Amino acid sequence: MIAFRPAGPEDLSVVADLLYEVEAFYGTVEMVPRHVWQAQIALVLRSPSPPARVLLAVDDAEVVGFASYTFLWPAVGVSTSLFVKELYVREPHRGHGVGTALMAELSAIALEAGSSRLEWTTDADNTAAQAFYAKLDAPQASGKVMYRATSADLVRLSQRKID
Repeated sequence: MIAFRPAGPEDLSVVADLLYEVEAFYGTVEMVPRHVWQAQIALVLRSPSPPARVLLAVDDAEVVGFASYTFLWPAVGVSTSLFVKELYVREPHRGHGVGTALMAELSAIALEAGSSRLEWTTDADNTAAQAFYAKLDAPQASGKVMYRATSADLVRLSQRKID
């Protein structure tokens, strides 16, 4: 039976492990040094006003997956949207309902918070994720184009003057 709990400061090591696994899944070869990685995660887990929340999926005391999410505002009118940044299930636990259970729990959290939407993205080439979301009967959004500014872009954009 899958149980859920929010990650706290005591989960720093397991959250770091999970995020390393995510990076490896996406093909990252050179990882940030572990101590730097954990310091950045600690800022999120220990913050009184965290920029994101981490929901752990636990099966018999073993963390088998997680979701990181935040609330965006405004969504529809003045309501909020629960935005899922990352949904990850560890390899041996995939295909056993953990991802579906995580999405159900996130939906319940969104409803409890009064959110009007639950939103997420997936890489265009991540066909496994797309197939998973299709099984949930989740409608694919259209009419939006996503933009992403990386660290180098931020420097350049921060120096822009009014045209």
